[in-house]
Amino acid sequence: MSSVMGVCMDEGTECGKAEDVVGSHVEDAITFWAQNISSCNDLLKLSCVLAEACPRAQAAFGKLDFNKIYGGCFSEDRCWYRCVVQRMINNEKCQVLYIDYGNSEIINRSEIVEIPENLQYPSVAKKYRLWGLRLPADQNLNMFDQGKTFLGSLVFEKAIKVRQKAKQKDDTILVQAECEKVDIGEEVAKAGFAEKYRSPGSTEDVEKREDAMQNQCKKMRAPAQLWVNKPGHALCNRPRVFLDPVAAPARNEVFAGNRMILTKDKTPASAPVLNRGLACVRDQNLAEENDIFEEEKGAHRKENLNLLRRQKELELEVEHLKGELQIINQEKEASRKRAEHLEETLHKYIGTKMRDLAANVKVLKEIRHAKKSAGFGEQLSQAIKLVTEGNITVPCSLEKLQKLWTEYDLAQEVIRLCENVDERDELITKRNEVQQNLYSVVKEFILEVDQLFICERSNMLQELSVSLEMIYGQVCEVNDSEEVFQQFLKWKCAKIEEFIDIRNHTDAALRILTDLFSSILKCFDLSSEAFSDIEEVPGNVDEALKEAELCICKELKTDLTEHDEKEKGIIKSAYSKVMQKVCQEQDLITVIQKTYLASVEFKKEAEQWLNRTPNSDNLLSIKKAVKSLKAQLRWKLTEKNNTEESDDYSELEITRIKEEIAALRNKLLQEIYREQEEYEKLAYLVQKWFPELPLLYPEAGILSYMNSGGLLSHSLERDLLDAEPMKKLSTKRPLVCSEIQDQKVLLKGYSVDVSSEAKVIERVAKYHRAWDQQKEKSSLLQLLFLLFCKSDPLVYLMVPYYPGASLTAVQADAPLTLEETLKVMKGVAQGLQTLHGANIVHGSLHGNNVFAVNRKQGIVGDFDFTKSEEQRAAADTMVIGTLSLVSPELKMGQPASPASDMYAYGCLLFWDDKVKSLILNLFRCDRLTAEQVLRDDCFLLADAIPVPSQLGEEHEPPKEHDSEKTDEEEDAVNSEKNAVNPTQ
Repeated sequence: MSSVMGVCMDEGTECGKAEDVVGSHVEDAITFWAQNISSCNDLLKLSCVLAEACPRAQAAFGKLDFNKIYGGCFSEDRCWYRCVVQRMINNEKCQVLYIDYGNSEIINRSEIVEIPENLQYPSVAKKYRLWGLRLPADQNLNMFDQGKTFLGSLVFEKAIKVRQKAKQKDDTILVQAECEKVDIGEEVAKAGFAEKYRSPGSTEDVEKREDAMQNQCKKMRAPAQLWVNKPGHALCNRPRVFLDPVAAPARNEVFAGNRMILTKDKTPASAPVLNRGLACVRDQNLAEENDIFEEEKGAHRKENLNLLRRQKELELEVEHLKGELQIINQEKEASRKRAEHLEETLHKYIGTKMRDLAANVKVLKEIRHAKKSAGFGEQLSQAIKLVTEGNITVPCSLEKLQKLWTEYDLAQEVIRLCENVDERDELITKRNEVQQNLYSVVKEFILEVDQLFICERSNMLQELSVSLEMIYGQVCEVNDSEEVFQQFLKWKCAKIEEFIDIRNHTDAALRILTDLFSSILKCFDLSSEAFSDIEEVPGNVDEALKEAELCICKELKTDLTEHDEKEKGIIKSAYSKVMQKVCQEQDLITVIQKTYLASVEFKKEAEQWLNRTPNSDNLLSIKKAVKSLKAQLRWKLTEKNNTEESDDYSELEITRIKEEIAALRNKLLQEIYREQEEYEKLAYLVQKWFPELPLLYPEAGILSYMNSGGLLSHSLERDLLDAEPMKKLSTKRPLVCSEIQDQKVLLKGYSVDVSSEAKVIERVAKYHRAWDQQKEKSSLLQLLFLLFCKSDPLVYLMVPYYPGASLTAVQADAPLTLEETLKVMKGVAQGLQTLHGANIVHGSLHGNNVFAVNRKQGIVGDFDFTKSEEQRAAADTMVIGTLSLVSPELKMGQPASPASDMYAYGCLLFWDDKVKSLILNLFRCDRLTAEQVLRDDCFLLADAIPVPSQLGEEHEPPKEHDSEKTDEEEDAVNSEKNAVNPTQ
């Protein structure tokens, strides 16, 4: 075993030494085991020796020695290899390291045996670590395994040239490794499985840092298998014969000796009988000599074994001494370098010390100049002061005012509901008394509020709230105790005092240092004639420098903006309490401001109506003038008819009469508009001041006007207008076209009786009030007038006339582009939002009730006010081509709802492929609302899309089209023929 032992005992490492090895096992991305290429034959011999010795060897009993080499049976191929015990798992299991290959596994204790002393030599494989690399500290197990696999692809079973850099205490050798001129360390670093570090430091530090990271991963992964046990590798082919370089020659020698002796002393068969005794004696003597020879031979063998063991021990001791000597030399070199560095540092110590101190003083000056910490918590402190001082308090007259206002509103409501004349007069008298008291308190309240500077206070609180939210963020829950503020202010004062104390210490240390330097300057001033004693030279400069440096560093490290969890809790509680106070005061200010504005309005109007009651004289005067103009207009219309039928027909006369009729009609319309204005004034007074006016002047018809939402007019009659019957569109009700003040209008007639008239007026008024909230921005068709017919049981609704602008007509004539569609349908969604916000369900949304005015403004048309929502939704006009606009829930008998309107709206959008995602959300069970539709991406960009000019205002609409039927009954005829095709 001399050759094997020679290879295995060559453990000395020299910096820069290069050798060729073969990788046998990989531990992680930077650590692997390898065998010297020249040890291949020795491994084969060792395998044969172990295969012979281990099966017959004694099992390892008792406490296992971690420093001793045993024979272990590898679990995969059931062959024997040298190993050391790493740790005991339990009484039956232990983890071993196969020292000639580098891998480890957990095996049964019964599979570990004692091996002869001649096999107790160092391992064939050595542990190498890539020099200048370390594992990332945040590397997870998955990354660890990937790095291990990557290094295995570079070194496993490959010839590697390693150049030794250093050796660690655990015999791990730091090397620079190359495989086919490829730097393995560079490849591992490029792949991101390891990171470089400039100054590795001592091998002890490297070992501690990297082993600490590896141990945790090692504990979690299973031990790898021996690579040499895999078939097909050169180092794995072990001979089956027994080769023992020590024992085999001895056996051969004994065998040969015995054979010679027997041959040499052979007695022929023909010898005399007397010689046979002598031959026996001689043979016996020879046997005894042979036994003595064998004993001596055995003693020599034992002596040789002892010498070999001693030689091994001496070689190990030499190697150990070499290692210690190398460590001593390394420590000596490190001590020399430290001494040189210390000497160099001492040469420039004062300069370095002063330069560093000057740099820190410069930074400190900049921080103090910028007043970085001067405003610590100042904004929150000011906020606390603001919310605790100068608060807006509840005006003394506010409670009294609110009480009187409630009493006044109640009195007005009682008068409005009273039907008894005598009782009403008494209620009016009481109301007037309350009104006088309310007026006095209102004036008192206004004077009191004017002295509070509410607007300024509100602006201050608003600015404070915004600025604090930007700094401190979300508000947390706090208790109502004022101790939160006291706790914050106490903590802040303590913090400021601590910081001031640090600053004072810094100033004092620098002052002492400058005083010492002044003394030094006097001592070393050669131009001065005064002599200084040696005792006057300052001796505590080093202490002053050190103290100044410590104070400056402490002040630089002190940051008032960094807080622990307890301090953060104090700040957060104070901030939340401030915001609570701000919200409470802002709520009070809002109440005061609303009451103040109402009081100012009340005071202004009360001065006009407090001591007098309005009357309807002006309205009745206008009505009288209207009646006169209507009589004149009827007379002129009769004169025109008679003149046209007379025999002496004159075109000039007819023209004159028509001009007079037009002038009278314009005067009549002007008086009607004046009447509407007067009605609006009286309606306002009824709502705000005099609910008794409709009862005092029933002939004025104030209640009828108010109940109709301001639409009803008894002065306007169809017969007085220049109305043109629209026979094509009047299939089920009268429909005429006229012109008022250069605006084309339609008069739609509805049949009513005593029971349905009030319901129609109520529905019309509700729709009109929804439009009146936003006017043109409501995207609803405006209702102009509501008028009755004297001769027939009809009520006429006047609306603007948009010829050829219904969606059905537009799509049939020249379909909208995508850009135009988005603009129009955005308006339709706005109209539905207006209706739904007023708790109105359209129920009859189809192509003839939607208008694309100028191909860019979408307007939702009116509907049949004589029908309920469910009746309108059940009309046969709720189709578009072959697609029904009736939602599934309506078909199942459920009532109409805003969701059913949105279903019809989605059907109107159905022709456009680019809004299918929106359409799908309108066909679901939980459909989008009109407000959600308006927030869709396609409509958010609709206003920014230009409309092509060729299909805008320049588009000439048809003279008339069946699509002008503006409700479902009028659309019943040919509705399917004129409906838009969804595929257009």
